[in-house]
Amino acid sequence: MIHLNYRLQGQGFPILCLHGHPGSASSMAIFTDHLSEKYQTIAPDLRGYGKSRFFGDFAMTDHLSDLETLLNRLEIDKFMLLGWSLGGILSLELALKLPQRVTGLILVASAARPQGNHPPISWTDNLYTGIAGVLNYIKPSWQWNIETFGKRSLFRYLIQQHTNIAYQYIAKAAVSAYLQTSASATKSLYNAIREGYNRLPDLHKIECPTLILAGEQDRHITAQSSLETAQNLKNCQWQCYPNTAHLFPWEIPHQILKDIDKWLQNKCSVY
Repeated sequence: MIHLNYRLQGQGFPILCLHGHPGSASSMAIFTDHLSEKYQTIAPDLRGYGKSRFFGDFAMTDHLSDLETLLNRLEIDKFMLLGWSLGGILSLELALKLPQRVTGLILVASAARPQGNHPPISWTDNLYTGIAGVLNYIKPSWQWNIETFGKRSLFRYLIQQHTNIAYQYIAKAAVSAYLQTSASATKSLYNAIREGYNRLPDLHKIECPTLILAGEQDRHITAQSSLETAQNLKNCQWQCYPNTAHLFPWEIPHQILKDIDKWLQNKCSVY
């Protein structure tokens, strides 16, 4: 168990915001900068990510112990969860572990039985991704780089809309998050994937309202697997966005935040 680095913003009912892999608290700024206008947002760097440095081996369940410790240290009793990708899976786990404390779930590009359909990765994919990433970090949203390398790189499986705003988010949060993700964190995730993660049989135990958002062209966690999760939850709203992929909050941020606001307003009784 470690003391997680975290970003605390705003005041009001707490929303714990959990990033994906690779990711960090700064990756969640797309959500926290907006939601903190009405709520208190807590965005931690998970163990082995961002500034929560950890280099030993650990299991995915250790993330749950870390998060519970953080919530107790902040004296947060009841809270909502917003999780993106891996963060969504951890959100489901926390909802199962702490059912009396979790009042609502927002799952973004995530699933209880995550399935992907990512094509094989070639050496040119990695080459173009490296070049596109470096150039975009130096000069965000440079159209020549987007057309020459971005659309040929692995970014084409992460986003469908190669817009300036998507590349700005990639430059601001994705590169640093990738560089700060430890080998231990990657190993822990891959071990869990090899074991065949599947929480579908347990979803009937989750009774709090849930919003699941998916990108239609998501290759990492398919929209179909997100829909499957929604169909196994008692009180769930599912929404899928066309012409978007795994990083769709960075592709269409205004639409995503508008839909989250609407759901929160309609589900205000949960807090």
